[in-house]
Amino acid sequence: MDAKDKQIATDLAYEMIREVSRDIRPYVGKPESGEKIKMGADGTPTSLIDTIAEDKLINILKNAPVLSYIVSEEIGELKLGRGTKRSITLTQELRREDLEEDEIPKFLFLVDPIDGTNNAIKEIPAYGISIAVAGVTQGRLATLNDVELGFISNFANGNFFEAEKGKGCWLNNEKVSPSNTINISDMTLGGFTKSGTSQASKLVDNARRMRVLGSVVLELSYVASGKYDAFLDLRGSRIIDIAASKLILEEAGGIITNKYGQKLNNTLSIYEKTIVVAANNKILHKQMIDILNDNQTDIIGKIGVISRIDQKRPILLAAKVIEYLLTSGREVIIEKQLAYELVKLKENPDLDSIILKIKEDYPETAELLDDINLNIDYSQLCENLFDFDCDMAVILGGDGTLLRAQSKMKPEIPIFGINMGTVGFLTEIEVAHTFDALNDILKGDYYKEKRTRLVVSHENHRYTAMNEVVVMTDKPAKMLHFEIQVDGEIIEEVRADGLIVSTPSGSTAYAMSAGGPIVDPKVAGFVIIPICPYKLGARPFVVSDNSEITVKLLKKGKRAAFVMDGQINEVAEYEEEIKFKKSDKDAYFIRTSTKYFYEKVKDKLNEGGIQHNTGCNNE
Repeated sequence: MDAKDKQIATDLAYEMIREVSRDIRPYVGKPESGEKIKMGADGTPTSLIDTIAEDKLINILKNAPVLSYIVSEEIGELKLGRGTKRSITLTQELRREDLEEDEIPKFLFLVDPIDGTNNAIKEIPAYGISIAVAGVTQGRLATLNDVELGFISNFANGNFFEAEKGKGCWLNNEKVSPSNTINISDMTLGGFTKSGTSQASKLVDNARRMRVLGSVVLELSYVASGKYDAFLDLRGSRIIDIAASKLILEEAGGIITNKYGQKLNNTLSIYEKTIVVAANNKILHKQMIDILNDNQTDIIGKIGVISRIDQKRPILLAAKVIEYLLTSGREVIIEKQLAYELVKLKENPDLDSIILKIKEDYPETAELLDDINLNIDYSQLCENLFDFDCDMAVILGGDGTLLRAQSKMKPEIPIFGINMGTVGFLTEIEVAHTFDALNDILKGDYYKEKRTRLVVSHENHRYTAMNEVVVMTDKPAKMLHFEIQVDGEIIEEVRADGLIVSTPSGSTAYAMSAGGPIVDPKVAGFVIIPICPYKLGARPFVVSDNSEITVKLLKKGKRAAFVMDGQINEVAEYEEEIKFKKSDKDAYFIRTSTKYFYEKVKDKLNEGGIQHNTGCNNE
């Protein structure tokens, strides 16, 4: 929008605020104003006072001399102006290519006519209007980043916030800025924390004050003006509620993201919602994000290095990582097998040719092998994996390498995976980002992610698995007959080629290929999947991870092999039981990216993303 268009939009917003305030005044504090008269476009009940407010602003835009789109809580998505009013689907309308130039609206208004309706009905002085204005992005969907103007008015006390992208934020015509509080224990926190998580409770318990006013719009603005230090809505706020207040807060200098610290850039739509975490500054915001995600960042002093050793490229990159960590002042230990391969490599007369060939085959990471230094006494650094005692283990390889290492190390050692396999669901980064990520970690810019592990019991022996346990016949092309119990109750008897008991982490591996669901790692459950069952009704089960799962072999004369994470193989006989329970020791991963699980699923499993592999996590 140019300056002239911004002035037109501002004048329309001022008029809407003024007229809505006047029209709803007689209805404030009246119980009959809360009568539910219809369902809004967003699926929530619409009160009489909401309808009065929305009808007024729609009428203003309808009779305006310019065309506009509007997204509003009750009426949904409309095209208004020049005396016309038409229902639309905004995402379709913005992609239309058949509109003449004079038919294309100038503005996109996102409006919540009354935020805090119940407060208005009960005459609690925390209710107001929110108006955000974006330019029309013909040919693509509009997002929160397209919002250029924001206006919020508290009808109860007359406070008026406004912001212009790149220009700043004002309260009653005076520039505002957030508070300078940096400690959780000193903060005033507003919002909605209904999430059922101990992390949310911890955040609230550690705050100095907690406020719940019932108006997302006003409370986010209070962070901008320093009345609050932070705000969160763990239920999920509608985009139309936060579009204006997000701009106001950011222009004042505050921070607003989702639960994982990612910037908000949702599509502008009646249907869009997002969890909101807002704070006055980066320091306080980082503390909130860490608590909400159960992240505990400790000083990384001693680091273990493990690598797949069947290829030269990961071995050489491991040498580069070891050198980097040592020159960064960290104590380093390396796996014995890796040390042996590094010594062999540095004594290899063809080393220069090997490095040159790797650079030619992998040009995207060639520069990582420049100036590689192998003049290190690796034998002085090596230890058995079982004896590793360090603050972090760096693992170069695919998910198979990572699972092998995790099964042998102490579970409390957090793992940082560099993907040198094919898919790499469990690994954190791709090779090209290795040293940027390590630099962030050494500065403390990381968090720990917790993952559930399985304990497998059989004939007085105990094993652990982080991904899955596969039970199958030890003779090819033969079926097994299983009885499956959960907490002592028989849930299935089935003949099948095998059976998978998977954690959420393993749901993207063999379990997925066998027809199981993809499960968010935060889900507290296990998945039981029959492999090629001879029974139409045999489907995967998702059970609580507080349950004990028992698998018994029912066919006399047949043995089964069961394999933990593709690493450990054992045998079960007729009528022997294999029991599965949640381990009391979780696995931990070092994470530097805030990319959420579902984004990673799309990245790794999109067409072509896994090349020819469709099943097990790879080496």
